[in-house]
Amino acid sequence: MAISVAQSIKDSLTRTRNAVFSRVASLFGASEVTAATWDELEELLIQADVGVETTLHLVERLRRRASDEAILKADVFRAALKDELRALLPDPQPLNLGGRPLDVVLIVGVNGSGKTTSIAKLAYRYRQEGRKVLLAAADTFRAAAMDQLEVWAGRAGVNIVKGPEGGDPGAVVFDALQAAQSRGMDLVIVDTAGRLHTQYNLMAELRKVRKVAGRGVEGSPHETLLVVDATTGQNALSQARHFQEAVDVTGVVLAKLDGTAKGGMVFAIARELGLPVRFVGTGERMEDLMPFDADAFVDGLFA
Repeated sequence: MAISVAQSIKDSLTRTRNAVFSRVASLFGASEVTAATWDELEELLIQADVGVETTLHLVERLRRRASDEAILKADVFRAALKDELRALLPDPQPLNLGGRPLDVVLIVGVNGSGKTTSIAKLAYRYRQEGRKVLLAAADTFRAAAMDQLEVWAGRAGVNIVKGPEGGDPGAVVFDALQAAQSRGMDLVIVDTAGRLHTQYNLMAELRKVRKVAGRGVEGSPHETLLVVDATTGQNALSQARHFQEAVDVTGVVLAKLDGTAKGGMVFAIARELGLPVRFVGTGERMEDLMPFDADAFVDGLFA
């Protein structure tokens, strides 16, 4: 029997819930809320990688509500905290995919973030929905990256367009778009390089790839998704800012959510980067990439 999105997200939050939010949930069970209570709440939220700025914002909001609403009961405190957490995750517009002959999705992120497996899971997901998917292996700087993507493309049951090692990533994207149009494909997912040690060159290359995509298919890329490794916490946020500055990132894929106690970074991403989380990686299987559900996520932290 298929597991629901809500249950899958809840299961992936086990480490975050057990390590941090179970303690948050019990924090307000004390007979009296003191300054130490608020300090401990701050500490726990920061441990969960909610981020310092976002944590201070949350605690201030909750303190104000506690005072204004004369909150005394633990369950009311927890409900108020859930409300404030949920308010940080506004519901985004639907993905800008569909309604045209060919959609193009650009995937960016640092090497090791889970980018390749996320691309494969995304391709598998859309193929299961009836889309005709083609992958473009535009990380030509690493032969291993292209080979790895080819293996994952096979697992996902989709085709791939590659170029020579060290070749022009823009040429790969151009060839992939041409191939997609000639073969009647309706979705191209583009892998890109993610080498932070040559950051300036990397970002210049990404901008070039975007331009090539736009020339090949009007208005593309229609979505630019940033893959973030949930296990790296605040480090991932600083990396993400560089990509956001370089390319028009439209959303986040949060990989490896099931392997970390730092799931609170979803709130930091939303508030500090202003980006919607579109998908979350909830396990190792091809099926384990779920559309992000904010209600299920917040509920899962306290389940």
